[in-house]
Amino acid sequence: MPELPYRRNVGAVLFNDQGRVLIARRADVAQDAWQLPQGGLDEGEDPRAAVLRELREEIGTDKAEIIGEVPEWLHYDLPAELVGTALGGRYRGQTQKWFALRFRGADSDIRLDLDPHPEFNAWRWERLEEVPRVVIAFRRPIYERLAEAFAPFAAT
Repeated sequence: MPELPYRRNVGAVLFNDQGRVLIARRADVAQDAWQLPQGGLDEGEDPRAAVLRELREEIGTDKAEIIGEVPEWLHYDLPAELVGTALGGRYRGQTQKWFALRFRGADSDIRLDLDPHPEFNAWRWERLEEVPRVVIAFRRPIYERLAEAFAPFAAT
């Protein structure tokens, strides 16, 4: 089997006015899997537009403004047992462009139930430095990089 490619993806570190970030619990896995909003980048789509689209699709609102980005693309490999099944079985992992965004809405604007097949079933505001601790292990190095890169935005 030829080596599988990485799926291109964008991710959102959404900060509220208190400097906390939105994390959400995946609805499609049995374990308690929390993550930041993220999603696939369509062919030819601008990553800055895509991150706002992904917020709209995944958390029901795009009331946010981009305030920063990690300059490099970050990537992760799926654990061996998930290659060939996760991500439609077509990718070995993801390469991601991450953005920091300031939330400009109210908590009531966050609606996980607007999509007929919601990706998440719960959400909360969390301290940025705690996020790597609560995510699934194979994503932890990326989340550690995000905590480092976006620490200035966590200050109120």
